[in-house]
Amino acid sequence: MPKRIRIGGNVQEANLITRVAPAATNFQGEVVLSVVIGREGSVQEINVVRGHPMLVPASIDAVRQWKYRPTLLNGTPVEVATEVTLKF
Repeated sequence: MPKRIRIGGNVQEANLITRVAPAATNFQGEVVLSVVIGREGSVQEINVVRGHPMLVPASIDAVRQWKYRPTLLNGTPVEVATEVTLKF
């Protein structure tokens, strides 16, 4: 049984229970984060894939508070690696 599976961001978004919006900023752009969601649905790891340096801190602060429904593989919760895109 794999410890972690990779799921596309659009698929995993359907399991999102709590979404905290990033703090408002004067900058516009997009930030893409690589995220690991733990077995219980909380965000465990966040790494920046790309994005404006002024938008990254607000993005990380927001995504760290997100909560997902646990992802089940054959009835067992597993960690999920996915990408999250935030638009400002």
